[in-house]
Amino acid sequence: MKIGVLAVQGAFIEHVRTFSSIGVETVEVRQPEDLDGVAGLVLPGGESTALWRLMDGAPWLDALRAFHAEGGGLLGTCAGAILLAREVQPPQPSLGLLDAVVERNAYGRQTESFEAELAAPTFDAPMRGVFIRAPRLTATGPAVEILARLGGEPVLVRQGRVLAATFHPEMAADDRLHRCLLDQG
Repeated sequence: MKIGVLAVQGAFIEHVRTFSSIGVETVEVRQPEDLDGVAGLVLPGGESTALWRLMDGAPWLDALRAFHAEGGGLLGTCAGAILLAREVQPPQPSLGLLDAVVERNAYGRQTESFEAELAAPTFDAPMRGVFIRAPRLTATGPAVEILARLGGEPVLVRQGRVLAATFHPEMAADDRLHRCLLDQG
């Protein structure tokens, strides 16, 4: 199985390293045609408006929606979760593949970044979350399963073949979420 990592901006190399550490072939996806032959795709953390600007001019929205419709699994972390959401506050374009409302930078500025232990009952142990200018899931639809919480709030969710984390699992030396994507693709 080959996993793609969107490599136009943000923390993509850390995801590539995580997959490499568990023996998974990865490809850096820089153009929509790079999705060919990929079973799953990571939309990494970074800056969501910058990601959209860098993808502007290429048929990214259609390509990513088609990738998902054809059976591809998706993992969005931090800014990637924003890109997947049905609605973003403050408003910006998104894919609408996750029935959730996401508030950008909801935990504060860069200086308010933090790490925390997350309640993750669907996993074998709690997870460590690294929150850097992180978004907040302010609403989720009935088909969205909550996989991890921080203080009662959802921070990791799944809807079908879409996983979204408001934190950076690739920075916590924990590959369990990456392994989940392998099961989605």
